[in-house]
Amino acid sequence: VFPHICLSSGLESFYPPGYDAGKNGSEIQPNLPPHQLKSLYQELSGIAPAFDRLILMVIDGLPAEFVLGKDGQPPLKDLMEAMPYTHSLLSTGKAIGYHAKAAPPTVTMPRLKAMVSGAIGGFLDVAFNFNTQALLDDNLLGQFFKIGWKMVMLGDDTWLRLFPGLFSRHDGVNSFYVKDTVQVDFNVSRHLEKELSQSDWNLLVLHYLGLDHVGHIGGRSSFLMGPKLTEMDEVVEMIHSHAIQPQGDDHERTLLVVVSDHGMTESGNHGGSSYEETDSLVLFIGLQNEITDQASVSSIHQAQVDLTPTLALLYNLPIPKNNVGILIAETFDSLPEDKRLRALQLNSWQLLRLVQAQLPAFSYGGSRDVGLSDHVQSTNGECSGSIERTLCCLYTKAETLSHSWESMSGSRSEARNDYKVAVAAYWDFLNTASEWLSRRVTDKPVSLLAFGIAAMALSCLIFLAILICLQREVSPSIQHVRKWCLQEIFVLSVVFILMMSMGSSSLVEEEQYIWHFVTMTSCLLLLRQLLGSLHVGSFQSSLTLQKQNQRIRFQLCSMILLLLSGRILGGWHQGGVNWTHLPDISKWLEKSRSGSIRSIQLATGLLVISLGLFALYLPRPRGKAILLAAFSFISSGFFVLRYVMKHGEENAFAFSNYGSNTSAQIIYAILGISATTSFLVTPWLMPAGSSHDHSRHHLNSKQSIPIGIQHEDLLLALKDSSYVIGLAYVICCCLLQLLLQQGINAMPILLLMVQILGSMLCYSQSGQYHTELVEVASLYYLGMAGHFALGNSNTLATIDVAGAFIGISSHSIFLSGILMFIITYASPLLFLLSLVMFNSVKTTHYLANDAHTVNSGQLLKTMLGFPCLVPLCLNSILLTSYTVVLVLMRNHLFVWSVFSPKYLYVFATTVCIYVGVLVVAVTETYALLVLAFRRKQCLTGHGVESVTREET
Repeated sequence: VFPHICLSSGLESFYPPGYDAGKNGSEIQPNLPPHQLKSLYQELSGIAPAFDRLILMVIDGLPAEFVLGKDGQPPLKDLMEAMPYTHSLLSTGKAIGYHAKAAPPTVTMPRLKAMVSGAIGGFLDVAFNFNTQALLDDNLLGQFFKIGWKMVMLGDDTWLRLFPGLFSRHDGVNSFYVKDTVQVDFNVSRHLEKELSQSDWNLLVLHYLGLDHVGHIGGRSSFLMGPKLTEMDEVVEMIHSHAIQPQGDDHERTLLVVVSDHGMTESGNHGGSSYEETDSLVLFIGLQNEITDQASVSSIHQAQVDLTPTLALLYNLPIPKNNVGILIAETFDSLPEDKRLRALQLNSWQLLRLVQAQLPAFSYGGSRDVGLSDHVQSTNGECSGSIERTLCCLYTKAETLSHSWESMSGSRSEARNDYKVAVAAYWDFLNTASEWLSRRVTDKPVSLLAFGIAAMALSCLIFLAILICLQREVSPSIQHVRKWCLQEIFVLSVVFILMMSMGSSSLVEEEQYIWHFVTMTSCLLLLRQLLGSLHVGSFQSSLTLQKQNQRIRFQLCSMILLLLSGRILGGWHQGGVNWTHLPDISKWLEKSRSGSIRSIQLATGLLVISLGLFALYLPRPRGKAILLAAFSFISSGFFVLRYVMKHGEENAFAFSNYGSNTSAQIIYAILGISATTSFLVTPWLMPAGSSHDHSRHHLNSKQSIPIGIQHEDLLLALKDSSYVIGLAYVICCCLLQLLLQQGINAMPILLLMVQILGSMLCYSQSGQYHTELVEVASLYYLGMAGHFALGNSNTLATIDVAGAFIGISSHSIFLSGILMFIITYASPLLFLLSLVMFNSVKTTHYLANDAHTVNSGQLLKTMLGFPCLVPLCLNSILLTSYTVVLVLMRNHLFVWSVFSPKYLYVFATTVCIYVGVLVVAVTETYALLVLAFRRKQCLTGHGVESVTREET
């Protein structure tokens, strides 16, 4: 018995639902030997098997458009020239091709499961795709195993993880190392000729990965795509000439099925629900019927899950019990009419059992000789009403018409019209049942979902309560100083704007427009407020007004810088899902000379280093810590620029080699050491002493140093340490992104850094305490806007898989997963890390005034309160809101294509927020502990020195 299948279909599949085999004299024996079970299946199905062996050739990522064309038009000329043999088979009718619509998520593992089980999986299969487990659902390979078939697998080792122990021979390769476009296919083809000459197997699975990898590193238009298609065409030719053409009475009959698990976007990615991603291929080669009008057949669209019942019925297997697909009609055209009707009947019985399992209230009264159901008054009537009534009506009508035609055994040739009516009735039931069952996979226990939502809402309320208490506690004296301004109200109202937009699929798909509108409008409102605060008068204005105007002008310059950079970022990548075809800056640069992108990368790297050094020396210099940070910036930047010059083009289009991997690994080490050293060493090197006056007080006074001066010195040292560490985080993160991101995203990385520095300059001049909440929220919003400015969207197809393997010589789920996360969430992480800098530039005059009442714990609470709690509160509100939206939309038409992938992004954003907040909290806590320890040591030494002087 197949150990990985629970509750698989068996002999009951060949009997109508509700049929009692024991009562009718046909006792079912489930534990028969494989050869007897195979014979019994063939006897009960009533359809003679057309084939003895099956070759399933999977070409990963191949769009059906490359082979069959699109909208009734043939493929492009260069694509047809790349696959001449395959197109000759199609043109002569020796092959039948279909556009097979793949359900999202369009990644390999769930698509393979759909093709062999006929079931539509959940969207969490995206996560399981990286750690595939054995398939427990009823499937074709399990059914083949039960009848004693010997199976061989060559290619993607996902098959070995899905079906452990099933293959008598196998040679698996890892599917995730996308830099390899040659070896992954060579490992398959090198065994092919030998396997085709063997006769000890019944099923041969070939899974080619190279074409998918070519797409990831170069897109659909890659110069590697044509040769790869030619290579696949040569494989088809070899199989056809060795296994299909020689078959006859003295040869085993073999069917070749060429399929793809999904398509790919123009950039070569996949995972979403666009036509380019869901347009997969199903190609039958070796069917006995030769269709002359192949052009009309090639324009037919089927569902990918339709492959499961088709192969099951062609090989006399029970259809997997969770299948929601319907058979492909043209593959049975060579059979007599009664056998074709039998195939439709078996498919209908399987779907009817699944309907009965999904609808406990559904009841069908029985066998074929009961006539019409009580629900149906006439076979010519229209079936309508509830889903139970409609399905019962359609099925009963089909069974009745089929039984009526079968009873005309002597005059079937004269009842051709009756046969067509019966077939049409079966198709009506199959299509209706399949469509309804496909939507039922979204149904989940509402009670469990409600419990989860309640837990999220509770955490959200806790965060908000802590934030409100913190605002009242840290400085009660400044509460209710003034009313909130328009800019502050707008920043907080953004949360409600986002909550309302979550219920619209179009706004979810194009969410980047909301974030760009929010950030630009917020900057404009602040600009308006600053212009209104500017005092215009005579030169005899007071010194205070002159200083205030100078501060406002400084903020105005910073705000204009934010507006300009934000506008460029908004136009860099156009469209999220539906408007990607619109022109934008990135497309314009990609069409230019290839060297221009590398020049932009080099210029961007130099500007990042220069801005980092300028920002480092902008405040008052602080000795060794500044020199250490400057050295780390220059050395890290040098290695990144060297890598871009030497391996930039290779990184985009060719294969990784030992030199490029080693260089990238050295850069990872240097950046990691630089950031870690800044974190660990800066608090020890940063001068923690007082100003000159305080130092003179320390030396001359026999009294202890006032507690207020001690805390003021501690605060200044903490601010200086935070500034250097935060700037080191930002520079190292920007340099890392210049290495990992596509070359076209180099300039947006620079603009994000400009926005961070501009925000720090603007906030350093802000004199209002209770705008800190707004300032942190604004940084959070800028980070999310930058996320979409880098080309990300709420579809999985925009995830840069190729960049996750820079510097990795072999596949590692852990390492490549971390790099993929860093690439995707570059902007939010960058702005979260900048909160360490924000702690150093924000106004803390209220702490200085009340220093005699502030201890280290109070100082830490004040420094970390808003930078940590505001992002957590905002994310908690959005996560809870979108969870409610997803539950409400669970039966929506776009639940799998729009709302589910968006929820994965919301969850990943939550992880990003917690990681960023954790880094900020650990950094500030460590810096304060070190500085407090050093201050204590300094004061202890000063006390000993004073006692010695007094005794002398």
